[in-house]
Amino acid sequence: MRRPILSAVLAVLTLTAFPADEPRSRGFDEPIPLQTGFAEVNGINLFFRVYGGGPPILMIHGGLSDSRVWRAQLATLSEHHSVIVADSRGQGRSTSTEDVITYDLMADDYLALLDQLHISQVALVGWSDGGIIGLDIAIRHPERLSRLFVQAANATPDGFLGFKPDDPNRPELKHYDNIKDEIEALWANEPNFSQAELETIPVPTEIAIGEHDEAISREHTEYLAATIPGAKLLILPAVGHSAPLEDPDGYASAVLDFVDGTTT
Repeated sequence: MRRPILSAVLAVLTLTAFPADEPRSRGFDEPIPLQTGFAEVNGINLFFRVYGGGPPILMIHGGLSDSRVWRAQLATLSEHHSVIVADSRGQGRSTSTEDVITYDLMADDYLALLDQLHISQVALVGWSDGGIIGLDIAIRHPERLSRLFVQAANATPDGFLGFKPDDPNRPELKHYDNIKDEIEALWANEPNFSQAELETIPVPTEIAIGEHDEAISREHTEYLAATIPGAKLLILPAVGHSAPLEDPDGYASAVLDFVDGTTT
């Protein structure tokens, strides 16, 4: 998520970020997790859940939200896959430290979680910040990914439609006591993946964006798809930045088509 364009999206997420102990009654059949817990990784307690069985899929949510945004996709995706969801550090039910939150650090958290779950390789689905984390892993640890589905992510801050490089109020990338301040500082300064780094990604990749995305530039999205070797571009019809919430069934179908290799 990004500001200020995404204030409306954040409002939607506020409505969908239910309390952790809220019962499963939101108009869709959320499966019962096979495993729920807190993984001790890199000095934090990372909340996670695992659903279903089969080839693993790691789902990573957007910034200033948490793993509950995937609730409507879980039943479909976990029918033939093991689906891992977690709350990124400092967000949802996961704790944080005084370490500055960066995409490298969050990527390392997720890799440590996979290590604790004894999962060597996953298909990764990332929305917004989750997609950036996916790109980070694909650049630094491509051997951990079988496929990469990236939706509404940017490789550099100028991929965000609201980015103002000369803004005198641009926040410094540092630790803040308020997680909102810290994530907004992250958005203003990262990521900074070079073209050369993107060109090294060997993982089969699909770059997706909503037809009406309010936050990420279509031109930047097309650049990602053109730069990552063999990457495919997918335009999700009639949705914006919050595509997983706007069209849950269509989103799940798009993920499975790619992860299961029915689209090439």
